[in-house]
Amino acid sequence: MDDGMAAGAALNTRERLDALLSEIIEHPERRVEISEEIERDFTQRRALLVLDMSGFSRTTQVHGVVSFLLMIHQMRLLAVPTIEACGGVLVKAEADNLYCLFDTVEQAVAAAREIMRQLNTVNVLLPATRRLYAAIGIGYGDILVLGGHDLFGDEVNLTSKLGEDVAQGGMILLTEAARAELPAEFRTEQERASISGLALVYHMVA
Repeated sequence: MDDGMAAGAALNTRERLDALLSEIIEHPERRVEISEEIERDFTQRRALLVLDMSGFSRTTQVHGVVSFLLMIHQMRLLAVPTIEACGGVLVKAEADNLYCLFDTVEQAVAAAREIMRQLNTVNVLLPATRRLYAAIGIGYGDILVLGGHDLFGDEVNLTSKLGEDVAQGGMILLTEAARAELPAEFRTEQERASISGLALVYHMVA
C-alpha cells in the first residue's frame, strides 16, 4: 500500500462507510451532509488499471481448474512486481482480474506496456496451451476507494468494461478521461464500441 492510501485507510474503512450509510437511512434529513463527508474522505483522483486474463474458459475445459489457478498465480507473480515498480498498488484481485491504482496515467501505461513485454518474453518458453495473455483497461478520475481492498465509481465501471469486455489479448485501452491526461503527441487510435447498450469511446495504445 502506498503512502497516500495508507494515510487515508483509517478514514475509508468498510466499517465507517457502513456506519455513514446507516446514518443516512436513520437521518435522511442529513443525506447531503453525510454524502459530502463520504465523497470527501473516500474519494481519490487516481489512474486505474484493470487487467483481465484471456483464454481461461478454454484452458479450464481442456486442462482443469488447477491449470486455471496456476496460470492466475503465474500472472500475479509477473504483474504485481511490475505494477509496484511503476508506482502502482494492487487494490484487489478477483479471479483472473487485477485492479490497481496509480498517481498518473503515464505510470499506468508504463506498467501495462511492461507487463505485455514480459508476457511476450515468457510465452516463448511456454507450450501453446499454457501461454499467458492479458487485456488491460486504463482510466482516470474520481474513484471511491474503500480501504485498500475495493473500488467504486463511473470510471471504475468504464475501465472494467474496456479491460474485460472490449480489449482482446495484448491490447491496452484508455478511457477518454485517461487519454486526456497524456500528451497530445502520445500515439493512440480512437475507437468506438457498444456494451450492454452503452456507447463507449475509447483509445487504443499504439
